[in-house]
Amino acid sequence: QAQLVETGGGLVQAGGSLRLSCVASGRTFSTYNMAWFRQAPGKEREFVAAIRASFGATSYADSVKGRFTVSRDNTKSTVYLQMNSLKPEDTAVYYCAGGIGGYGYTSWGQGTQVTVSS
Repeated sequence: QAQLVETGGGLVQAGGSLRLSCVASGRTFSTYNMAWFRQAPGKEREFVAAIRASFGATSYADSVKGRFTVSRDNTKSTVYLQMNSLKPEDTAVYYCAGGIGGYGYTSWGQGTQVTVSS
């Protein structure tokens, strides 16, 4: 499976912005559906956003709609998560995931910490 590496996490003030990147080492990135998940302390892992291989269709969790934008650049084998208007409740470890339609997410990154201060 593709190896995924997330970068871009860090500390940001509430209301600020941050962009996460996920680089895939495989050569079939363009065929993968990609998604972002997050795990906050005391909470289960939750879905954040996804972008499909075909047409670039996107979907978002209700909690981030209007604030987060997921995009991809297949020439760079990279998926991005632009996070705006960040809130303290966005604090979590963010994970990049990829998979082929019908098989779920079979590739996962190591996670990157996002901390939003109040």
